[in-house]
Amino acid sequence: MSDEALKNLTRPNAAIGQGHDNLMNHFSTLALHADDTPNELSVSPAISLSTTFKHLPGQTHEEDVDLANPSRHFYSRYTTPVSVRVEKVLSKIMNGHALTYSSGLAAATAAIIHYAPKRIAITGGYMGVHGIIDIVKRINKDLVVIDLDDDYQPGDLCWVETPLNPTGEARDLAKYAAKIHAVGGKLVCDATFGPPPLQDPFQFGVDCIMHSGTKYLGGHSDLLCGVLVVKTINEWRELINDRVYLGSTMGSLESWLLLRSLRTLHLRVQQQSQSATELARWFQQVAEIPAGEEWDGVPGGIVQQVMHTSLQKVDQNGFNPEVQMPGGFSPTFSIWLRTTEMAQKLPFEVKLFTAATSLGGVESLMEQRVVSDPASDPRLVRLSIGLEGVEDLKHDLRLALKRVQG
Repeated sequence: MSDEALKNLTRPNAAIGQGHDNLMNHFSTLALHADDTPNELSVSPAISLSTTFKHLPGQTHEEDVDLANPSRHFYSRYTTPVSVRVEKVLSKIMNGHALTYSSGLAAATAAIIHYAPKRIAITGGYMGVHGIIDIVKRINKDLVVIDLDDDYQPGDLCWVETPLNPTGEARDLAKYAAKIHAVGGKLVCDATFGPPPLQDPFQFGVDCIMHSGTKYLGGHSDLLCGVLVVKTINEWRELINDRVYLGSTMGSLESWLLLRSLRTLHLRVQQQSQSATELARWFQQVAEIPAGEEWDGVPGGIVQQVMHTSLQKVDQNGFNPEVQMPGGFSPTFSIWLRTTEMAQKLPFEVKLFTAATSLGGVESLMEQRVVSDPASDPRLVRLSIGLEGVEDLKHDLRLALKRVQG
């Protein structure tokens, strides 16, 4: 991705910064310097392990402190030095006002509570969000779940995951934004599978962006994190007040790990996207080979179907995923094998992929998705592409597919 494309995806938000925004015009610079702190001598920020902080004589109640730019800290459920820094970086690179949470599901829960919908329009996607909705329905028995393509009415919340878990196809955000805004509702986008700098959902009418930061934002399979990003500081203040009492603040160690990870986000995600796109297109050619024949060292008839953003065509409404994802396609995709037994075997026949759930880390992961999501087709195998050499991954897959064939 070119520097100009990165610049267009990142429009610095003047509301949050350290006084040298005119020097920060590119994604990579923002990821490294959006949290620059005057008079800070440490190159790497400290991890604040304290849960509480000393009061000063004459100090007023914590509600008098600007939690977006606190001059002091009271209690770690509100802010810590490193949590403030990581939220500054997230706010800059996502063109809004960001809050962190203890997990992706904690962030999703906070969004649903914040918008307090009468109905939620949602179709497919991550099973965890559906689990949260089921819990909320126990408290609010009048809450109704509808399909994304049903008719909307006032009081609705539209929840669109794009790209979609586990298959990686993109959904038309502008279409759903127009539809929900016509009745005065809000659009939340779960953009976990399309982290910055691949897409900016705000450009397509989204009101709130949600990420499971455990995945690409963290990128090293070593932290749990959730993120919400909204357009206004007032809405941010409402959310952080809710977070204080929901108790879903991310810990200081996780904040530090996330800040470390954001420094290299653009390098990791762009490479993972490029490798995944090449592999998905390679698998598509493999899927077209009939049984009994071979292509590029891979026996035909094993891979039946491949789904990935790069393989989507422009739809009948003119939606082109490439326009919505100018920074590149999702680094995760899925394949369907001929039999359940083959799908069970493949994750354990590869050597460079780890048979594990989750995604977004620097290492490539592979799982028969039904192991984690009982509703999935047992023939579906999800691949999260890491930073290994793409030709090495292809060679590993060639050998593994041959062993799977027996």
